[in-house]
Amino acid sequence: MSHGTDWAADPDFQYLAVDRKKLMKETQPFDGKKSCWVPDAKEGFVRAEIQSTKGEEVTVKIDVSNDVKTFKKDDVQQVNPPKFEMTDDMANMTYLNEASVLHNLRQRYFSGFIYTYSGLFCVAVNPYRRLPIYLDSIIGKYRGKRKLEMPPHLFSVADNAYQYMLQDRENQSMLITGESGAGKTENTKKVIMYFAKVAAQLQKLTEEEKAQQESHKKQQRGTLEDQIIQANPVLEAYGNAKTTRNNNSSRFGKFIRIHFGPTGKIAGADIEFYLLEKSRVTFQQPAERNYHIFYQLLSPACPKYHELCLVSPDPGLYSFINQGVLTVDGIDDVEEMKITDEAFDILGFTNEEKTSMFKCTAAILHFGEMKFKQRPREEQAEPDGTAEAEKVSFLLGINAGDLIKGLLKPKIKVGNEFVTQGRNKDQVVYSVSALAKSLYNRMFDWLVKRVNKTLDTKAKRNYFIGVLDIAGFEIFDFNSFEQLCINYTNERLQQFFNHHMFILEQEEYKKEGIQWEFIDFGMDLQATIDLIEKCWNRI
Repeated sequence: MSHGTDWAADPDFQYLAVDRKKLMKETQPFDGKKSCWVPDAKEGFVRAEIQSTKGEEVTVKIDVSNDVKTFKKDDVQQVNPPKFEMTDDMANMTYLNEASVLHNLRQRYFSGFIYTYSGLFCVAVNPYRRLPIYLDSIIGKYRGKRKLEMPPHLFSVADNAYQYMLQDRENQSMLITGESGAGKTENTKKVIMYFAKVAAQLQKLTEEEKAQQESHKKQQRGTLEDQIIQANPVLEAYGNAKTTRNNNSSRFGKFIRIHFGPTGKIAGADIEFYLLEKSRVTFQQPAERNYHIFYQLLSPACPKYHELCLVSPDPGLYSFINQGVLTVDGIDDVEEMKITDEAFDILGFTNEEKTSMFKCTAAILHFGEMKFKQRPREEQAEPDGTAEAEKVSFLLGINAGDLIKGLLKPKIKVGNEFVTQGRNKDQVVYSVSALAKSLYNRMFDWLVKRVNKTLDTKAKRNYFIGVLDIAGFEIFDFNSFEQLCINYTNERLQQFFNHHMFILEQEEYKKEGIQWEFIDFGMDLQATIDLIEKCWNRI
């Protein structure tokens, strides 16, 4: 792809634009009829040169090792001409085979280019480091530019959605999908940041609008654009955790709508969430961690909350959060707690609302320390000390005696009457765990609604751009029912996405007159969906 400007000469584009002149000098010529890709156990595919072909077998010499090997004809794939080396858009390649796609992505990634187009799609490969490709200066350069004018970037996709919205007067949606750890949440944040900054700079405000904005800032301690961005630290604190694959994994799906007025200025936002992983609240695998907020709250960042929440600043003391690891590489709980605390303020939470959230969070820690014992020769449990129950009750503003009674001898509705049911120790422990998970889920639900209240301005809304960040796949040796539901939802979503997007992609091929046998990619996942649905029907 050729751009109107030599972006490779721009220092801002060091990790975005390939220096094609330099690359072509370094690229080795090859024989298009003999060069090929062959499977390799370690590298996936390696380059080779065809020596001879006999029936369905091809003998090749591997470029790197000079080994001579024989492969089935179907396993040998063609190599693209040198001009497509590290191409910006893989849809332009002569041979769009698996080996060529992987090679292109790998070579770009090794050179620091994490974004690559594939037709209508933008492929991002997580660099696991901070790259200077989200600066305000770069935002300015992508703003209002057509896709083909610029090197691949998430900002280009975002800006195109924004321009299409204004031009066609239609809502737009962006789906950010990939397995756990792919970088979905980080890219979602960058998309929102882009919209917030571009819309904020759109045009000069009238005196009336300036007065409204100043009034909003005084009431809410931040501009609307600031608040949309600051929703992230709060939601991540309560909704993200370390998993085996990802140190900052979103354990919920979210759909964020950014609303715009008639001229393209941001007019508000709202968030919907899906499938919060409640089981994590009381159980973690050895290499994992509970939700970040627990460790942030117990960090030395804000000692005033320790006294308020009746907690000791040591996560190792609490059984609901000490089953896995207590710290995470690259995450400073002290710094993150300060960011979370400040984000609450910028979002306009009152001090009472903020401290209530922290009290409920701490109550869950104390739930995990409540102890019970079995009465001899009876199917009835009793408390083994009441100190933790009293802490929970104080933090939640309820009566300790009523809490203990409700756990040990709950009232159950039978017909039209309520009867008292005795519980044994195992049942009570299960009830405490269920209560803790339910409390956390309702807390998170309230948190999202409260954030939405802040982001709901009275400004006129004409269109929105929706950003969906949900499909993070996790496969464990043992998959809980909750994990099964999450994976099922992801499979369904991926099927819908594939069916819709690949039809659009293939329509583009038709327009360009490319010979193409139509494929319904949406059916790739049908076998998995059928399996889960059959199991569901049996339950």
